[in-house]
Amino acid sequence: MQTIWLQALDVWNWLMDHLIYINLVLSIIIVFFQRRDPKAVWTWLLALYFIPVFGILFYLLLGQDMRKGKMFRVKEVEDRMRYSAKNQEEFLKNNDISLVSSLSRDYEDLVVYNLETSGAVLTVNNSVVIFTDGEEKFKDLRMELSKATHFIHLQYYIIKDDELFDSIIPILIERAKAGVEVRILCDGMGGRFMPKSKWNRLKESGVRVGIFFPPILGRLQLRMNYRNHRKIVVIDNRVGYVGGFNIGREYISRDPKFGYWRDTHLKLQGGAVLSLQIRFALDWNYAAGENLFKNMKYFCEDEDGMCLESFGLVDISKEEKHLGIQIIASGPDAGSRQIRDNYIRLFSKARDHIYIQTPYFVPDDAVLSTLQVAARSGVDVRLMIPCKPDHPFVYWASYSYVGDLLSAGAKCYTYENGFLHSKGVMTDGKVSSYGTANMDIRSFELNFEVNAVIYDEETTGRLEALFLEDLKVCKEITPELYEERSLLIRIKEQGSRLFSPLL
Repeated sequence: MQTIWLQALDVWNWLMDHLIYINLVLSIIIVFFQRRDPKAVWTWLLALYFIPVFGILFYLLLGQDMRKGKMFRVKEVEDRMRYSAKNQEEFLKNNDISLVSSLSRDYEDLVVYNLETSGAVLTVNNSVVIFTDGEEKFKDLRMELSKATHFIHLQYYIIKDDELFDSIIPILIERAKAGVEVRILCDGMGGRFMPKSKWNRLKESGVRVGIFFPPILGRLQLRMNYRNHRKIVVIDNRVGYVGGFNIGREYISRDPKFGYWRDTHLKLQGGAVLSLQIRFALDWNYAAGENLFKNMKYFCEDEDGMCLESFGLVDISKEEKHLGIQIIASGPDAGSRQIRDNYIRLFSKARDHIYIQTPYFVPDDAVLSTLQVAARSGVDVRLMIPCKPDHPFVYWASYSYVGDLLSAGAKCYTYENGFLHSKGVMTDGKVSSYGTANMDIRSFELNFEVNAVIYDEETTGRLEALFLEDLKVCKEITPELYEERSLLIRIKEQGSRLFSPLL
């Protein structure tokens, strides 16, 4: 033991002797070789020079820049999606978008933007079921899993070793033994406490397991700043799920620390499920080294239905259902901040109201400015955040940005009936965007996220009704109440906001 302490002391002394040179090299890399937001650059420099040694460790663990190239390129699927997207663009140029949904041309530019930037094909033959309670969501999920006949693709950021996962495992094993292909994809950070014995039990039963950015040397995670935050389930391309619930007892309101867990998850049926399947396959291919696109059986609705070969090529004006959905994704590998840009466009187009639910509100300058302009222009802007933190620094940073919205005339609320984890935006009762992305810089730039943009008044109306119902158990943060906060809270806010580009 004494030898280990002496070796650690030697390392510490060496770091202190060479600290100025190490900081100089890292500073040059951050400033000249990485394309970062200037605020993030200054924040990292501040950490390097004012938190000796630990600032270096934080950078090595959290500061890697992964924007040098697309990590998930699969040329064959890119070519198909690009062809499908161009086909839809031509259709929209030559026809009124009202032919395919109840919306006017007001949102055609957003549809085209998503087509051009990420090949997010618009599907209109969809139906949506909304879940806000974890028990109900997972009860429905278990029912659908038990009916699987071809494959189950299950992806969550967090999977915990507790009673919720234990209620799902027997179904997955039973289906795998019945010949159903079962794949589970979990983030390396989110599943870090799952014992290997449980993964091995699943593998021995025929379930395939993939870990996104797995840890090395036990639980050491060198890419912990980049997390696959997506929650996607696809069953036989018949039904898909996307939203905020992970797999853990707190998500079914069984953790006393959080109490009731208020979240939003969507169950989709229709063409949008195939979009979720493509997103899952891209992540799975990277994590597991298996190219699912080699077998088109994973990309057909059914024997006679839409396949990837014809995805987006059908005449969408002839569909019976007119519930439009685009599945959009973003991450550090992407060339654009797709979900963040969608939020900005929705905010700028709003004329009556904007409703936002998010557990973390740490917007960048563009998002904050767009919301402030909307509020000052007479748009009813309402923000709902939790009343309690699960990540204290992020919570107090959120509270500081609440003050910026209040000064512009927006209304802000804290959800008092437990913990709010719902992640979504609704505008003018027409368009909504719900999924895995928080309203923060981490979700905009660092996390791998997925959202469903829903062009449907009826579905958006249901989501807005739930928001207004939630207001009954909320406490409004009035400008007067905000000004009364203590000196300690003000210090927490400013300190947390200073490091907000890293949160």
